[in-house]
Amino acid sequence: MRVIAVWAVSTLTMLVLAGILPDFQLQSDDGDSITRTAFTAAWGAGAFGLLSALVWPVLVRALLIVPALVLGALVFFLNGSLLWIALRLIPDGRGDANPETAVVVAAVMSAVASAASTALAVRDDDAHWRRLSRLADRRRRRSSTSDGRGGPPGIVFVQLDGVGHDVLRQAAADGLMPTVAGRIADEAGHRLTPWFTDWSSQTGASQLAILHGSNFDVPAFRWYEKETGTVMVSSRPASALEMQRRAIARTHDGGLLTVDGASRGNLFSGGATQLALVLSMAARLGKGRRSRAGYFAYFSDPANAVRTALSFTAEVGREIGQSTRARIRKEAPRVKRGGLYPFIRAFATVVERDVVVAAVIGDMFAGRTTVYADLVAYDEVAHHSGPHSRDAEKVLTRLDRSLGLISRAAEHAPRSYRIVLLSDHGQSPGETFAGKYGLTLKDLVRAGCGLPVPRRAQRTRSASEARDAVRIALHRPVDEQEAEHQAALSDPVVLASGNLGLLSFPDIEGRASREEIDRRHPALLGTLANHPGIGFLLVRSEEHGSVVLGRGGAEVPVPELTDGEGPLAGYGTGAAEAVRRTDSFPHVADVMVNSMYEPETGAVHAFEEQIGSHGGLGGEQSRPFLLWPRTLTDPVDALAAEGGSPVTAVVGAEAVHRVLAHWIRELSGPQVPLAEQSSTRGPVPRTDGAAPDGAEVVPGADDPVPGARG
Repeated sequence: MRVIAVWAVSTLTMLVLAGILPDFQLQSDDGDSITRTAFTAAWGAGAFGLLSALVWPVLVRALLIVPALVLGALVFFLNGSLLWIALRLIPDGRGDANPETAVVVAAVMSAVASAASTALAVRDDDAHWRRLSRLADRRRRRSSTSDGRGGPPGIVFVQLDGVGHDVLRQAAADGLMPTVAGRIADEAGHRLTPWFTDWSSQTGASQLAILHGSNFDVPAFRWYEKETGTVMVSSRPASALEMQRRAIARTHDGGLLTVDGASRGNLFSGGATQLALVLSMAARLGKGRRSRAGYFAYFSDPANAVRTALSFTAEVGREIGQSTRARIRKEAPRVKRGGLYPFIRAFATVVERDVVVAAVIGDMFAGRTTVYADLVAYDEVAHHSGPHSRDAEKVLTRLDRSLGLISRAAEHAPRSYRIVLLSDHGQSPGETFAGKYGLTLKDLVRAGCGLPVPRRAQRTRSASEARDAVRIALHRPVDEQEAEHQAALSDPVVLASGNLGLLSFPDIEGRASREEIDRRHPALLGTLANHPGIGFLLVRSEEHGSVVLGRGGAEVPVPELTDGEGPLAGYGTGAAEAVRRTDSFPHVADVMVNSMYEPETGAVHAFEEQIGSHGGLGGEQSRPFLLWPRTLTDPVDALAAEGGSPVTAVVGAEAVHRVLAHWIRELSGPQVPLAEQSSTRGPVPRTDGAAPDGAEVVPGADDPVPGARG
């Protein structure tokens, strides 16, 4: 009955379109009766529906090797081709449309049929399950348990990139995020708690530690490695792959997701074999070998591309309108939002969101054990509009709807799921350093070194994971060595990571000492330390070891640093230990520069073109959140169990990894040692992500080659 109903709706849609579009006809040249025309429309709608059901999945799977954005555009032409073929199958040649019209008709019919099918199935749990399980293209046997859902519970981690603890709580209280508000209000079922980042409060450092257990020697989003002359950038595929390789070598552990896991929209794989939009894997797979298998759950329904295209266009228009209003009203602080930014924002807030959500739903209906997904929309918008702006609030509302889709899908999945929401960092507001003082950090460093400074401050390019993801999606080369860093060997290399700056001298072997810097550039350190836009510096001294310098000649040896005192006053709990840890990194910069922080307003000054920033210490950027079901162990108790000693808070991304790993083991139950396999009934869980011995391997949409971000 449902098929017949959808067929009837599609027939009616085709009749309406034939009446509206001049180049689309369902009659002979001499005209037909209403009954004959309706029969022709029914024939065409039925043929198009059959072709979509039988040919479309095969067609999409064959074309997954092309770039994702190219495939997204091809969807319309392929869908139009299927409609054109369907019209040719109508007897007596009564159906006809030119190619452009066929694309429009096919897009409308796919969207209407998908909406009708969803509406009819919404009250039917079995039908809803069947429809979503087809997105996964992989079915597993459902074992009989007391609740009728197979096996132990799975767990889904959804990362709301850049959403701080206070922002989330306020958005829930203001009614912007009803799904999240329901979880926070359900104190018996869920709990919201903050955790504290490392000094480098950005996705590269946080997510590397969360997924792979270590972010040691990741001092910032960008950093310079003297031994190779390389600028490492967390959002570049080759750099991300190298960071992942180093973390695995340090921990001797494949990652959080090695056992039947899926990684969606992340910088790193986490050891998962099921991947989509994973940046580090774009470098590993290499040109011409990039699999798009992870996109099958999204492109298997052509209506998805139609909805995304319309939303993408609307988002571009929304950004242009919002930025124009901000410019007319002379809102401050403000950064430039022209050029390609509207399209980059639309990619992050629409395309990436839709693909990741579809992949997560597919993962749940495939019954995968562990899923980690990153939704980057808020982070991208907050950088340019501000973390507390109306623009960012609207993005939070749309993200909440995505969380609602994931939650509803979990209710119908073949196994029960625990859904954990978390963030990798927050964002701190504030005018840019260049906007406030008329010069960039690089200009200030050059002035302190006695080098020429441009008359007008040059913009420091803003870091953007979404921008690099778009370039990868289009197979555009990403230059690992940015042109701005190809200066003379004697010139200092100045890099920015939000409100954290890094200064390195390429011609000084190893970590430059304070004394060596003073001999070469006597005014530099004093100029930086006493500038009103800078909070403190970290530099190594030959005489006293590493020291932190502040205004007015303040100087504190790193071992003697104390939270809330001296140069670290106001930066919050854990700041001293975060600085000490970074000081131990082999690739710490010669001079680490943290901007000023105003505790009263929460403002910092980003060294990039961002009015919402993260990357250093100061304010909300250092306070992300965990929102977790109370059926799981309290994070503090989990850390105590993992480390064997009491703790009072979750400090550092590596601690978050231990918490999440504890929850995964907690849900999976005790693991059976391999030596006892012969005495057990059933397969033994593997830790390498492969199928257990004796288990049936069911190939799915994401098998066997992992996909790549973009």
